[in-house]
Amino acid sequence: MTDNYLIETSGEGEVKITEDVISAISTVAAESVDGVVNIQSDLKSSVTEMFGVKNTSKGVKVDIGEKEAIVEIFITILYGKNIVEVCKNVQDKVKEAVENMTDLEVVEVNVHVSGIALPDKEKARA
Repeated sequence: MTDNYLIETSGEGEVKITEDVISAISTVAAESVDGVVNIQSDLKSSVTEMFGVKNTSKGVKVDIGEKEAIVEIFITILYGKNIVEVCKNVQDKVKEAVENMTDLEVVEVNVHVSGIALPDKEKARA
């Protein structure tokens, strides 16, 4: 991520929130949705995790403006779930979580379904 910040200034000083924090909030919110198996990792995240470092912003891209944010998230959905319904739930959860925790207005949550996961019993039959 770049060093892009949301900066809030008050009489007591500044509060800076990085894109990585917004990504982490988005990841936790999306993973809480029924039907989401995981958030897709990019190559950098995969290599980092091999060395034992937990990256909570994997598979999420955030663009922060002055008072708004756009979130791009890449997910894997459980086979048999309604993809459109799961994606709408992800959009709602991510938007709510980011707005509640940061006071940013989330203008877009773009969900990319990049995989379907089979249940364990389906894998055993294959």
